[in-house]
Amino acid sequence: MSYSFQVTVDCAAPHPLADWWAQTLGWTVEPSDEAFIRSMIDQGHASLDDTTTHHGVLVWAEGAAIRLVNGPPGTPRVLFQRVPEAKTVKNRMHLDVRIGDDDLETVRAALEARGATYLHTASQGPHSWITMTDPEGNEFCVSR
Repeated sequence: MSYSFQVTVDCAAPHPLADWWAQTLGWTVEPSDEAFIRSMIDQGHASLDDTTTHHGVLVWAEGAAIRLVNGPPGTPRVLFQRVPEAKTVKNRMHLDVRIGDDDLETVRAALEARGATYLHTASQGPHSWITMTDPEGNEFCVSR
């Protein structure tokens, strides 16, 4: 049997981080269903305190997800989930962003300009990669 999955990233500000990662990967932020959110509030299953406004749209405050543009059903997604505590130690799992034939240093500079932090460059045999952190300090690698 095979299972579907999503990767969940704990963070302080899920909506801006989802925007950042969607732009980084060329993915899309899943749209909010304002009518559904309002119906949950009207039925007493949620309150306005469970929501926020992001880019002028009513959204759930606790999270935001990104997915491959026009990906088939069951395609893995990344969920950004709000947690109260700050990140304090190294990630035990991280994303490897593969950039194909793009120039590694050009991609690095573009990511830094958008809030990523460069940590170091590493290599193994003929393969090299850079390790960076996203705007909230989550490590990820970039390679060709």
